[in-house]
Amino acid sequence: MQLKPIIRNLALAGLLTTITVPVFAQAAPQEATEATKQANNALYNKLPFSDNTDFTNAHKGFIAAIPQEVIKGEKGNVVWDPQKYAFIKEGEKAPDSVNPSLWRQSQLINISGLFEVTEGVYQIRNLDLSNMTIIEGEKGITVVDPLVSAETAKVGMDLYYKNRGKKPVVAVIYTHSHVDHYGGVRGVIDEADVKSGKVKVYAPAGFMEEAVSENMMAGNVMSRRASYMYGNLLKPDAKGQVGAGLGTTTSAGTVTLIAPTNYITKTGQEEKIDGLTYDFMMAPGSEAPSEMLWYVKEKKMIEAAEDVTHTLHNTYSLRGAKIRDPLAWSKYINDAIDRWGGEAEIIMAQHHWPTWGNDNVVKLMKNQRDMYRYINDQTLRLANKGLTRDEIANNFTLPPTLEKAWSSRGYYGSVSHDVKATYVLYLGWFDGNPATLDELPPEQAAKKFVEYMGGADSILNKAKQDYDKGNYRWVAQVVSKVVFADPSNQAARNLEADALEQLGYQAESGPWRNFYLTGAQELRNGVQKLPTPNTASPDTVRAMTPEMFFDYLAVHLNGQKAAGAKSVLNIDLGNDGGKYKLELENGVLNHTANAQDKNADATITLSRDTLNKIILKQESIKQARDNGDMKIDGDAAKLDELLSYMDKFEFWFNIVTP
Repeated sequence: MQLKPIIRNLALAGLLTTITVPVFAQAAPQEATEATKQANNALYNKLPFSDNTDFTNAHKGFIAAIPQEVIKGEKGNVVWDPQKYAFIKEGEKAPDSVNPSLWRQSQLINISGLFEVTEGVYQIRNLDLSNMTIIEGEKGITVVDPLVSAETAKVGMDLYYKNRGKKPVVAVIYTHSHVDHYGGVRGVIDEADVKSGKVKVYAPAGFMEEAVSENMMAGNVMSRRASYMYGNLLKPDAKGQVGAGLGTTTSAGTVTLIAPTNYITKTGQEEKIDGLTYDFMMAPGSEAPSEMLWYVKEKKMIEAAEDVTHTLHNTYSLRGAKIRDPLAWSKYINDAIDRWGGEAEIIMAQHHWPTWGNDNVVKLMKNQRDMYRYINDQTLRLANKGLTRDEIANNFTLPPTLEKAWSSRGYYGSVSHDVKATYVLYLGWFDGNPATLDELPPEQAAKKFVEYMGGADSILNKAKQDYDKGNYRWVAQVVSKVVFADPSNQAARNLEADALEQLGYQAESGPWRNFYLTGAQELRNGVQKLPTPNTASPDTVRAMTPEMFFDYLAVHLNGQKAAGAKSVLNIDLGNDGGKYKLELENGVLNHTANAQDKNADATITLSRDTLNKIILKQESIKQARDNGDMKIDGDAAKLDELLSYMDKFEFWFNIVTP
């Protein structure tokens, strides 16, 4: 059974934990060109670099530094290196090879430690991609979003205990369904305390389903693209990875999950948690499918989850994800302003740093609200005038009041790809021009382009001239055709790499920079099939419903090979899993819950625990049968036949070459 991709993919729920042990490329990066230096230096006159308010806020309430020792897993693997971004020095001018605005954001994100937000509220920052928030109550503490990995979360808790004293954890709150907001939970609490009722776990409605499912169906391709997005293959330095805009990077430890005990299901739901009053507001389909914000009345504090941060966020993630709705997002923020804006004195999120003072809180929220609303409305206005997706994105600018606001800059999302996503959300991929309705696929089209343009040498000669003029976008676009027509043309690969590299040096978005530089690296050196640590989470596998498992199994089915096959299998997972009927026909694998076919080819009986062991490769199907953990009544060959049609997903597929 080709289930290895499930192991990697289920550890993912919105973001990628580092999936590689980097072996950095041999070819040295190029220097920034004069055109890149000019483009980057121009930003110093465009943006208010003299405004140091964010730096003041990012340092405010500092209590203690993050421990500087490398955090390692049980097998000695590096989970988190606090010194990884030590080359980013606060107050230093950006290197020529880094966009000054992104450099500024990276300086801010790199401000690490334990901080007091207000009396009884603390945050641990830059011990992972996200923040962990700790709220002191009457009997103990409530932990909000325990990072990506159990290892980093435990170090964070130890840092808090060292400076604030040992207090029992009485509650955990997950703000939303992405892995950097729940993955470290077993570094914070023991599941036995949850089962006994000693600790409550709160989450928004739909949390468990979304936490497991969002990246499951397309998980392999998302994971590969995420290796580009988060710069996992790049060396951290001034010509490589400088951060992701939302945080520095992701930890690479053990992803865990403990199911919620208490769900927030409606806006206005009020909960008394350890003596404090939480007023919850639902925000599904904003930054995550399952997300909520809340207000702690006694603290006059808004917890914005990930809907109000110090960046333009993604309404579409470059790793691949379902498009998010900027109109709904803006309306949630507007509702939060109406609900809490009159009295709130603090707003904090699970990334970046807090904002203090009612006027500042409301201003930040209004800027974020208007940014998402402007992208939605103006994209549609221009679409209704007949402009296509790329035409809109190429000419789209925010109004000056938003464009010059640091919190509206595209460090993680970007105006360009958020606008394109909004167009696709409403109108789909087709631009309406029938010439684009059924274009040739990239490799075939590239060969025709090269032929029509006079051959590879002619294209490269012209492209070198454009490179010298700083026309890097066009050089990358046109030379990519030569590479796809003939991937062995190293001169073309090198020239495209050079152009992508300069685009990376100029990029304000951390993910854009990482995509450009990783593409350049793979063009020069090829795809390096590096070791991939097992980021499987037994907790996540246990949380996967049988329906999710059978759906994912169906995605692995090679429909062409199975087109003529026909079989019916009964699956009995016992009291913990239920009964299912699987039907293979027409190259499709369907399943029906609470059903068994008396004429099935075979009935397969196993416990849900045994299925989990098979998924986690702790036990093979043969071992399960030999041990008596799995029983097959009927034609066992039909199960073997079904499994023979399952495709294996190779992780290191090409991206910048055919």
